[in-house]
Amino acid sequence: MPGTRSFQFEAALNATYNAIIVINEDCKVIFSNQAAGEIINVSAETMLGKHIKDVVPNTQLDQVVVDGRPRLHNRLTIGERYVITNRTPILRDGKIVGAVAVFQDITELQKALQELHTTRDMLAMLETGLEHVSDGIVMVDKNGCITMMTDAYARFLGLDHDEVMGRHITQVIENTRMHIVLNTGKAEIGEIQRIKGRDTVVMRIPIKNNGEVIGGIGQVMFQDISDLKKLAQRLHLAETKLEYYQQEYKRWQQSRYNFSNIAGESPQLALAKELARRVSKSPSTVLIQGESGTGKELIAHAIHGASPRKDQAFIRVNCAAIPKDLLEAELFGYVEGAFTGAKKGGKLGKIKLAHKGTIFLDEVGDMPIEMQMKLLRVLQEREVEKLGGNEIEKVDIRVIAATNKDLQQMVVEGEYRKDLYYRLNVVNIFMPPLREHPQDIPILAGELIDKLNIDLGTAVTGVSPEVETLLLSYHWPGNVRELENVLERAMNVIEGSVIELKDLPIYLQDYELTGSPQAAADTLEKELELAEKRAIKRALKHAEGNKIKAAKILNIHRATLYRKLEKYQLDA
Repeated sequence: MPGTRSFQFEAALNATYNAIIVINEDCKVIFSNQAAGEIINVSAETMLGKHIKDVVPNTQLDQVVVDGRPRLHNRLTIGERYVITNRTPILRDGKIVGAVAVFQDITELQKALQELHTTRDMLAMLETGLEHVSDGIVMVDKNGCITMMTDAYARFLGLDHDEVMGRHITQVIENTRMHIVLNTGKAEIGEIQRIKGRDTVVMRIPIKNNGEVIGGIGQVMFQDISDLKKLAQRLHLAETKLEYYQQEYKRWQQSRYNFSNIAGESPQLALAKELARRVSKSPSTVLIQGESGTGKELIAHAIHGASPRKDQAFIRVNCAAIPKDLLEAELFGYVEGAFTGAKKGGKLGKIKLAHKGTIFLDEVGDMPIEMQMKLLRVLQEREVEKLGGNEIEKVDIRVIAATNKDLQQMVVEGEYRKDLYYRLNVVNIFMPPLREHPQDIPILAGELIDKLNIDLGTAVTGVSPEVETLLLSYHWPGNVRELENVLERAMNVIEGSVIELKDLPIYLQDYELTGSPQAAADTLEKELELAEKRAIKRALKHAEGNKIKAAKILNIHRATLYRKLEKYQLDA
């Protein structure tokens, strides 16, 4: 019978949910039930006879045998499991003969607690966020009872936050339709609801789970409808400004001159203007030739302004002002990473910017020979490929080119591609030099004085008879541009309202005395050189020798500055 009772006792211990380990006075395991083996992941038979530290390294059961002091309600980690354990000594006749540990696996409970803490923290963050981003939010359960309300909403209602919790929403918020939304399951957004004597703008949204309404959320979007009206007014103002800026940008891209801006009635000029008017209606490529300062760009603007493309972009490219190593990127654009210093995201080229509009290639005679073939492809195929890219894009452009060089002679000398020349020279417009139509000088002078009066804020009425005679006799190597510069200089130093001889530049006063065009031209060239030298020296001094900064001060490209430094042998 004692053996039977011992067997029944052991069976009962193995059947219990709690894990049990018993050690003797030598701290060796003399009993372990099945629950302990499952937690420790070692069979009960394997543990028998082993030191408790070899079975559970972080146990304190051996210390209980040493000092006889129980360890109750302690947490312990065994592998990846969390347990709560009670460890007590076993006494016989007042002597410690062993110890027993009873522990329970709380791993799932610990995970649940951690999830609960995480959920509580997230809920706290959500509630804090809702307090700051909204004028008022309320949540209800499926029966319409309030489960959450922001402090901002409670203050707006003039109520204490705690007193509204659990109450039906119809008892707290006047004119609410939240209970109707719970019944229909249909959201109501941007509705007007009168609360506390104000017309507010609200939304009510049902909360669903597996298609069943389990609650609802309501938000005050605007506490007063007048706030919404103000917002609408600001939005309308912003849209109006945007439309204005878009129109201004579009106007800026378009041509700035028309045929009425080209003053003169001489047969030579009238012929050029008439041909330009006729060709403006067609998509044909135009080549404008003439000396510098004759108004080639004005004619190009006028052609675009009278063309069917007048509402589209007019893009100007000065082929002489852009360094040849940058001209390709400027014309065709580039993809990101095409070369060192390329902008992030790449850049659209001028040809692509002119899509549906006109591209004006000024000083096309200065285009490097290696770029001429690429431009020819654009003219032939109306296709463009970005630098560093492999995607070919179609473009719809009208090309107008201008040059002060004899392209035909350059073709003969092998400096310009013959095929490109004939592609550009579909319609040729020649702008005559001012010396060939001096009868237009009084008209031009009058137009320029009117324009400069606006720019300079002056009130000059005209020129004296002596000045007019001089202007008519001078040969004008710089053409209309030189005439404008002479008049502007005079209008800056004039004492009366009529330009006199003494107001003109020195080289023209000398010409009036000598009557020698060459002497005047020599004097002009010297004056220009001296002026350029002084300006470059001042800019370099101000930029502390930095050529890039000096070029920006002079408003010229750094390549132009390098050429002038070399020309005048200036030491930077």
